[in-house]
Amino acid sequence: MTTRRNFIINTSLAAAAVLAAPSLAFTMNKKEIGLQLYTLRDELPKDVKSTLEKVAKAGYTIVETYGFSIKDQFWGLSPKELKKILDDNNLKALSGHYNLGSFLYDGNTAELIAAIEAAKVLKNEFLTIPWVDEHFRKSIENYKIIAARLNEAAKMCKKAGLKLAYHNHDFEFQKHDGVTGYEILLKETDKDLVYFELDLYWVARSGNDSLKLFKENPGRFKMWHVKDMDKVNQALNTEIGSGLIDFKPLFKEAKQSGMLHFFVEQENNYVPNSFESIKTSCDFISKNLI
Repeated sequence: MTTRRNFIINTSLAAAAVLAAPSLAFTMNKKEIGLQLYTLRDELPKDVKSTLEKVAKAGYTIVETYGFSIKDQFWGLSPKELKKILDDNNLKALSGHYNLGSFLYDGNTAELIAAIEAAKVLKNEFLTIPWVDEHFRKSIENYKIIAARLNEAAKMCKKAGLKLAYHNHDFEFQKHDGVTGYEILLKETDKDLVYFELDLYWVARSGNDSLKLFKENPGRFKMWHVKDMDKVNQALNTEIGSGLIDFKPLFKEAKQSGMLHFFVEQENNYVPNSFESIKTSCDFISKNLI
């Protein structure tokens, strides 16, 4: 018979066990598998509802949105309408990719303000900047301007209850007078305000080492894109676990990275189709990485 005293003792022992094994507690918080919805960019505009239903059935519980614009919102849906569909499928949009128009270059805040409002409706935790146009990333000075804008946007996000993150490709690792753009962004942004979403594929594709980045910048990479590299053609993606990237050492250092959320992304080379691909990736991660 379970007495109140035994219940308290057993509960206390369980809590002590978790405290004694922080790595286990960290792992337990990483059970949710996310999907960057850009993976399904051909399907979503046709039928948002059925596409998100299939995302949930594939095993995902969190997503990262993309494609918001002031004119079309999300594929013709308002943030409120999209939130309803997400809720109906028990999906949480913890991050969103928001192109901020000219803000990074001239400080025009119109799209940033609209993005913040959309992110608040969706209950995003992170407002993530996915891309910088080539014309504005050609020099050290360009990257210094971008860093300053990121700091400014991060302050606005904080006031709205959001966090700002920056997502990389490979171009940030190109050197300008011996310094990479990514080094400038890491150095010149406020580490307490600006976070980074590390795309593991693009780091590998650029010839760099994610583990080295974790060690040199602990805690700054709050999100990852988990995207694998095709064994035959490295310019292509493949399902997680089928490619060249060994994710196990990376997940072992998730705590050093600071990773809170991760999102599967696959942009091409789906086998046999995009819906089967996302399920294959989700199954592999569930069985082998978390």
